[in-house]
Amino acid sequence: MTMELPVRNVLGETVDHIQVEDRVFALPFNESVVHQAMVRQLANARQGTADTKTRGEVSGSTRKVYRQKHTGRARRGNIRSPLLRGGGVVFGPHPRSYRQRMPKKMRRLAVKCLLSAKASSGELVIVDRFQLKEPKTAEMAQILKALDVKASSLVVTLKPEPEVVKAARNLPKTKTSQAALLNVVDLLSYRFLVITVDGIRSVEDILMRERCPSQVG
Repeated sequence: MTMELPVRNVLGETVDHIQVEDRVFALPFNESVVHQAMVRQLANARQGTADTKTRGEVSGSTRKVYRQKHTGRARRGNIRSPLLRGGGVVFGPHPRSYRQRMPKKMRRLAVKCLLSAKASSGELVIVDRFQLKEPKTAEMAQILKALDVKASSLVVTLKPEPEVVKAARNLPKTKTSQAALLNVVDLLSYRFLVITVDGIRSVEDILMRERCPSQVG
């Protein structure tokens, strides 16, 4: 089955309607899958390079500071002790991998759920194409205003369009991306999804494939 969505131009006028797949844009929201996909993506973005030195790695003498008994003081080993300033760190972080695995079908489902949610709430804006005379911020701001985009927005095109990127990069709470790089974190971070017809066809084709490229999701 298919559903119909309006297509608008840069002036905000409805110029056409397109048919899109219900299996991508009309699914019930699965909160647990979306949450898991978000956590996975954020975890995989971590470098995991934080490191601290243990008492065996810090510099300093291994000589016992003073004798064990008959000093009236607490027992003390060498100056590398974690109890002393400049000593080793106990249970500190060390390089590790934070990567999480998730089946492709679940990753695709998370993206589909977010696309469906935006389509049902009116936060999915489809544009026939961006017609920018010059890559100016004011012109892109005017286009978003005409499209009634009043909050944060993710502007997606099929391929990188330098004029669109330059015009949108100085707008607050606005990000540009490519259709093949659409992901869960971006869809959750920005309220409106402004996408071209070519871009939405590409996203639909990718999510409907038997095997999906790992970039999406």
